[in-house]
Amino acid sequence: MEIWVYNQYSDEREVVKVPKEDIAIGRDESNDVTLRSQFVSRHHARVFWEGGNFFLESLGLNGTSVANKLIAYKQRGKIDYGDEIRIGEFSLYMMEPSQRRIHAADRVASPRKRVMEIEQKMHAELLERLNLRVTGQSGVTDEKLVALIKRHLSDIIDKHYDQVDDDMAYHLVRDFLWRAVVTEIARRATGKLMYSYGFEKSDILDNKHEEAITRIVGDIVSFFPLRLRPHTLKEDILQIEHEWDSQMERVSTRISLELREYVVRRMLSKEVEDVVVGYGPLQDLLEMPNINEIMVIGRDKIYIEKEGTIQNTGRSFFSDEIVQSIIERIITPVGRRIDRSTPLVDARLPDGSRVNAIINPLSLSGPTLTIRKFARVPFTVDDLVERGTITEQVARFLQACVLGRENIIISGGTGSGKTTTLNVLSSFIPESERIITIEDSAELQLGQEHIVRLETRPANIEGKGAYTIRDLVKNSLRMRPDRLIVGECRGPEALDMLQAMNTGHDGSLTTIHANNPTDTMMRLETMVLMAVEMPIRAIREQAVAALDIIVQISRLPNGQRRVTHVTEIVGIDPETETVITEDIFLLPMIKARMGQDAALRHTGYIPAFAQDLIDSGFLDVGVFT
Repeated sequence: MEIWVYNQYSDEREVVKVPKEDIAIGRDESNDVTLRSQFVSRHHARVFWEGGNFFLESLGLNGTSVANKLIAYKQRGKIDYGDEIRIGEFSLYMMEPSQRRIHAADRVASPRKRVMEIEQKMHAELLERLNLRVTGQSGVTDEKLVALIKRHLSDIIDKHYDQVDDDMAYHLVRDFLWRAVVTEIARRATGKLMYSYGFEKSDILDNKHEEAITRIVGDIVSFFPLRLRPHTLKEDILQIEHEWDSQMERVSTRISLELREYVVRRMLSKEVEDVVVGYGPLQDLLEMPNINEIMVIGRDKIYIEKEGTIQNTGRSFFSDEIVQSIIERIITPVGRRIDRSTPLVDARLPDGSRVNAIINPLSLSGPTLTIRKFARVPFTVDDLVERGTITEQVARFLQACVLGRENIIISGGTGSGKTTTLNVLSSFIPESERIITIEDSAELQLGQEHIVRLETRPANIEGKGAYTIRDLVKNSLRMRPDRLIVGECRGPEALDMLQAMNTGHDGSLTTIHANNPTDTMMRLETMVLMAVEMPIRAIREQAVAALDIIVQISRLPNGQRRVTHVTEIVGIDPETETVITEDIFLLPMIKARMGQDAALRHTGYIPAFAQDLIDSGFLDVGVFT
């Protein structure tokens, strides 16, 4: 038997002969197949023969997948000859002895890679045609340009179609049906077409084939007991994703050669169009509702965060230049720029997704892009309760705090869910109040009517015209706000925020990066010192007078976001002069981190302002029982 090894990063290939049927794979030299990489465990996986089949057992914590299906730690999965095994940056293929005559270079590249090679040729040919026939023409609108691109692509696909083998066609049909199924689930769950895959205006649409696709997609969706509600969208998609291989096998007999060719042509056209007028290989990732974050490192590393774990998608751009052109396509409409003089930028997509990009000379790994996706269906407090982020008891308490105009600071690490929690708490603000939101990139989704949304602006090419969060906080105090919501405090604006809370703007909310309530107060002190030199005691007195509640949120090892502390800021210790905090609700962290059942529990402490909330009718005393 042979194991064919392909390094996705270096493009190095190797054929390892393994005469036995129990194969050890890992970083250590004692393994039958040695993969030298920091992303590979010393003893990462084992392939063995049992009951007439080969199985792969995952032994490493760094992750293993077979045929795009993740094999959890200490779990096993069936594997067949030719299946792709993904370990770190390596693709491995277990090949039968009869396959040895076939040159490894002809088989080692995955179908996705081979499709991308064809698409790259088609893209280059399309650009050559456009340069010859479009440059210099006046009055070419975007709509006309897209129509011209489609016509050229139809001819180019005819020229290259015979290069598409069966494996490549299967890959394209599989991707197409998956996108169509996700779109249909979203439509049924929300009542509207929230996610589309860009073929609606294509000249190649055929009613007969479209009806066949619609029936197949409907059959797949109806096969599962889905809940089809906006807040269950991700769970419904995950349910089908786990069974996608069996579903493809079930419907394969209904995909005729004619229908397969129709789908393949549509996909080839769509994916090249995405590079020319869209966001390239990111286009579909942006439209998948179960993907939370997209991370691009150079041309050939595109990662996603899904269900709390980071995965390599296996997708690539054609070149670093295309990555940078797509970055520019994202940031230009919102008045941002990126070049060697300004190699770092924060921006947002039209749908509100948060974007950070960094290029050479700051990024040595090529153009780097990070997109925090905007939830098209905003989370509600019921969603947070259902997902276990908070308990119903804590939700009622926090709602009372917002209605009672307590000043709240939401603290947590990157990607822990601070903005989502801020959005949910902001939804408790009464309709009758005037709300002003201040953000670097506008992403809050508030349903109230009377909202003023402010967004920072960077300096222009001359270094002038910048407006920071601090500038906007100062200006907002002249705009008669009932509530002030600052998306994130991370600098000298913390001083202005505290002063606003201390001068009649109760009920304000903001977020901060910190690991626990104690760190939150220390970070706040540091940020105030960035604005003005003043005694630490004075800063602490101002913070204690301004703030009432800290809501601490964390992302656990299993990817779940949980509120871990709801803490009152009590006062200053007269002896140590440190800020005194008291936990009102607390999550047993040891149990939570070990994956055991754990919920926020009341510590027995009753906050000083609780009686006021009870007297006002906002809080039920039963919350503390």
